[in-house]
Amino acid sequence: MEQDIAVGLDIGTTKVCAIVASPDDNYPGKLKILGIGKSASEGLTRGVVTNIEKTVRSIQAAVQDAEQQSGVKITTVTVGIAGDHIQSFQSRGVISISRPENEITQEDVDRLIEDTKRVALPLDRKIIHVIPQQFIVDGQDGIYDPVGMSGVRMEAVVHIITGLVTAAQNIYKCVQRAGLHVNDMVLEPLASSYAVWMMKKKKSVWRCWISEEARRISPYSKSAQSAILR
Repeated sequence: MEQDIAVGLDIGTTKVCAIVASPDDNYPGKLKILGIGKSASEGLTRGVVTNIEKTVRSIQAAVQDAEQQSGVKITTVTVGIAGDHIQSFQSRGVISISRPENEITQEDVDRLIEDTKRVALPLDRKIIHVIPQQFIVDGQDGIYDPVGMSGVRMEAVVHIITGLVTAAQNIYKCVQRAGLHVNDMVLEPLASSYAVWMMKKKKSVWRCWISEEARRISPYSKSAQSAILR
């Protein structure tokens, strides 16, 4: 059961939240919330860590609260990242399908996504997410799942989200000093959109994020999961 437990950690400017969840046996595909922990955040400014020790203490307090509610010992978390340093832009990539039958596999898709990352970035920035928006197979666009199709040339249009290297490093450092392992880092607006977006009922949606120090609007569509940060 423990391997099925997921823990999310939101390190915000005003508060730190930790949530523990597991698959709900009664509702397949849904999660059951086991516990939630919160603490005041004193070590961040506009989503960026400005005091390591204060942030570590806030993380430990929120995690301890979540552990008490859930009865689960938390060792690994998926942590969110946000802030004014986040930027995004469009990119394209192209590869050839060289196998005899010309059938596109997941390996080809992964190789193409890696090709879209070949962009010039400043040394102080890193890629956080690469979000595919559409694939183009032999000139045919509007394809969102090319696996199993036949083709000799495949292109991809993606949305790349970047952040400051130091901002990400400081988040990792705080979480690790709090005695935790970082399983993954996720853009917070993207994570929250997955939590509230009912894909089967809406083809597109505008997500409005209002917090104490930030206002963000992000459009999402069912076919092309763009994340335009404003």
